[in-house]
Amino acid sequence: MRISSGIMAALLVALLATAAAAGSKSTYATPQAAFEQGLSAYKAGNYDVAVRALEEAVAKGRESSRFFAEFYLARIYSDAAGAHTDHAKAYMLFQKLADENVDADPDEGNRAPFVAKALTALAGYLRAGVPELRIEPDEERAVEYLQNAATSFGDQEAQFELAKIYLNRGGSGEVKLGRHFLSVLAKEGYVNAQAYLADLYWRGRFVKKDEQRALALITVAAENAPAHERIWIDDIYFSIYCGSTQVLRKQADGVLAALRQMFTRQRAGDAAERGEAPNQRRCRSGEVVEIHRGAPATAGLAESTSGAMVVRPAASGRGEVLQGSAAGLGLRDVGAGGRE
Repeated sequence: MRISSGIMAALLVALLATAAAAGSKSTYATPQAAFEQGLSAYKAGNYDVAVRALEEAVAKGRESSRFFAEFYLARIYSDAAGAHTDHAKAYMLFQKLADENVDADPDEGNRAPFVAKALTALAGYLRAGVPELRIEPDEERAVEYLQNAATSFGDQEAQFELAKIYLNRGGSGEVKLGRHFLSVLAKEGYVNAQAYLADLYWRGRFVKKDEQRALALITVAAENAPAHERIWIDDIYFSIYCGSTQVLRKQADGVLAALRQMFTRQRAGDAAERGEAPNQRRCRSGEVVEIHRGAPATAGLAESTSGAMVVRPAASGRGEVLQGSAAGLGLRDVGAGGRE
């Protein structure tokens, strides 16, 4: 079932205007002040204040601030762990943002990254369906949104999600494209792709089995993983590390050292200095293993939509292949020529 953009826009205006009017008299001097307070509260994690302020900015603000207010409201509504979860509102806001910005300039730095994130989040909803709106899963339409976000806007998260879809479909052309996306993203320091590719190398799935490369990749991914991605990345790390021999670990040291130099801006010599304890587990053998975090190698737009906020995944990425020393570090492109 599809809801026309006109009907959706009318529903949203009515919903948000009603919400803004339902509260007490405005405590904001201007709609712009409401937006600024809402954004500040969002960044601080105070969603009670953020929702009230952003709803007023949507109902009364100018088009420029309304765009961003709608985006951050959608992020809050899509957070399944939050107190303001409303997937129907989140979906309609993401759909509205996508419809109204279908011709957005990918080089327009202020708005383009947010349009890409909205497309990616919308794709996540479409892959799962939205029961609240009686919208059935529609993977083909989701893929269209992901392709737009990945190729037109260069969104890494979208490209990562596309890579997984292509690999799961299993067609020879799609598998090659999926591997290509993963290798490009890994070269760019995108930790999700590094971890996922490491798992493929460890198991020899879609690529030639390479345990040394797998261990090096998953180590640097785990060390640089953002907080909202650590659970699954850490699981892969401990599985690979505990399954590695001492000889293999020694063999991977050279590649790992080079990867750390490339992808970690600042190593934390002592995790306690950063107020963060290392993640520690015990292998079946009894060996104690720790992950000491470094600073993320790249800084992107806010948090990933497939992480802390949006529960029905998303994606993004640039299509160019980085040149330089990465080719000699186990990160060469495996997309075009099949298995290495």
